[in-house]
Amino acid sequence: MLLYVDSNFDSPYALVAFVGLLEKGLKFDIKPLELYAKANQEPGFAATSITRRIPTLVHGDFALSESSAICEYIDETFPGTRLYPSESRDRARARQVQAWTRSDLMPIRDERPTSVVFCGARRPALSAQAIEAANKLFAAALRLLDGRTDSLFGQWSIADVDLAMMLQRLVAHGDSVPEPLAEYANLQWHRPSVQQWIKHERPRLVEY
Repeated sequence: MLLYVDSNFDSPYALVAFVGLLEKGLKFDIKPLELYAKANQEPGFAATSITRRIPTLVHGDFALSESSAICEYIDETFPGTRLYPSESRDRARARQVQAWTRSDLMPIRDERPTSVVFCGARRPALSAQAIEAANKLFAAALRLLDGRTDSLFGQWSIADVDLAMMLQRLVAHGDSVPEPLAEYANLQWHRPSVQQWIKHERPRLVEY
């Protein structure tokens, strides 16, 4: 198998796909693409990936993009650690968390980009809109965790990586985060599969 990722190793979606493959115990190669040079638009990759997006997984003659789709595919295709909960309602909730963290909370994503998490970038104080989004994130995360600090469902799932990634945008920058959520996010961040992604060598950060 081959996983196409971004050359900066700071895509939260490539992170999720990478972690999913590791957690399943699968062997795969990585091919970084320089997105700033529009390598994902080159004919070779465009012929492989229908949507020309990162991450894209190639398994034999099958290519699939979108990290949640990749995780569902490998979870249903291969044995090993379950990426999604076995109970149907928890599984649906995990997918909800993944979809929500990808489609909402835009002020946080804009003001705390992934370079904050993976490269130590610094940004100004959060705007009023970002504070409002952060409070929404905190309220939802506390309700989802329901007093737990180890995982969303009492057992790890790939949705924990998605939620922790959103929280880490704030935790890593030193923004105020409720202690139980900071503890949860940092616990997820120290999972060995996540640490393998974090330890990838990255281009030197240039701040303007």
